[in-house]
Amino acid sequence: MQTLTTNRFKFGKGITLVDDAGTEYLDGVSGTFNLSLGYNHPHVVEKVQEQVGRLTHMSSTFTEPYVNEVLDQLTEHAPNGIDTGWMRDITGSTANECATKIAQKYTQATDIISLFLSHHGQTQFATAISGNAFRRKHFPNSTAANSVHVPAPYCYRCPFNASRPNCGFQCIESIHDHLEYASSGSVACIIIEPILGNGGNIVPPEGYFKLLRKLCDEHGLLLIADEVQTGIGRTGYMFASERFDIQPDMITLAKGLGGIGVPVAAVLMQSRLDVLEKHEHSFTSGSNLISVTAAKSTLEVVSETGFLDEVKLKGEILGDLLHELETKYDCIGEARGVGLMWGLEIVDEDGAPDVAKTNAVIDRAFADQHLILRGSRYGFGNVVKVRPSLTVTTDEIVTIVERLDAVLASVG
Repeated sequence: MQTLTTNRFKFGKGITLVDDAGTEYLDGVSGTFNLSLGYNHPHVVEKVQEQVGRLTHMSSTFTEPYVNEVLDQLTEHAPNGIDTGWMRDITGSTANECATKIAQKYTQATDIISLFLSHHGQTQFATAISGNAFRRKHFPNSTAANSVHVPAPYCYRCPFNASRPNCGFQCIESIHDHLEYASSGSVACIIIEPILGNGGNIVPPEGYFKLLRKLCDEHGLLLIADEVQTGIGRTGYMFASERFDIQPDMITLAKGLGGIGVPVAAVLMQSRLDVLEKHEHSFTSGSNLISVTAAKSTLEVVSETGFLDEVKLKGEILGDLLHELETKYDCIGEARGVGLMWGLEIVDEDGAPDVAKTNAVIDRAFADQHLILRGSRYGFGNVVKVRPSLTVTTDEIVTIVERLDAVLASVG
């Protein structure tokens, strides 16, 4: 696993962190992907500071007018008739729990389908529906009887040894088989990340989501897009669901919604799914005014004319530069991503996943180049993730890739 030395950082600005010795580090991964606007975006900071000076917390009953303002901003951009929402969470884990509760109550069915390599949160329930066994092995309550895992659309390492475009979408066909043979026969929903972030920045192939939507309609399943990592501009669209034409029934959000790292989460849904009573899913700090203010001011920035177009353009620049590294270094099996959400698959001379080299790249980037990167699957994976804040400049993108280039040259 990666073993970054923990420096004592004292100050952050944009995508730069400064430690107590005055050394500057470039953050190439937006904190834990939750700093969509960097460390101290002036508009969000100003609005949050103003709110702290006025009022920080009330019962969620009294914050509803403020919450509704944020939900109106979000649903204005939402696809597929999504027109209402729920904001009584501050983290993606419980937002995903909320969405699956809604699906179970609405459908009166029990099972939840998710993908191998998926990551839906850190609570025992969210860990249970996530697709990595190593995260569950010490926690027996994290193995849910109503959780069904299916193969991911991981084209680079297709679990069916097939290849596009002649694969017949066996990853979709296998879901039919799991519904028939692995479920309890009572399935409420499928929850899926538009890009499997922690699993390795896996981007499903064109056509996958159209077939997934068709499958859900055929079997009466709700489709939940877990956009905790992809939402709020990360792909150059407000929602990746728009970018990939997913047509979900619900969207979950967190991370980037807080702009500068303020914890906040939301569940967006079609109004027919607004079935929960307040007592069925509500947390003390949910819809607190600091979080709501951070979300509102973040959306004001991301909704500015031309902002998302700039993200698309910067994403193309980042992608082009990373593809150049792919052709330069044999240890990069594939560079893949969308917008400002990219990953490099690191492989050995036989093309097998090289976890040790992946972590060496991350460690050496930090120590030698003062560049902060992260790996997939909590350091157990072989993908180096590159996801700077949406406010990153073109010059900073170039610098990130130049430093990464130097690291790759040094590790061989």
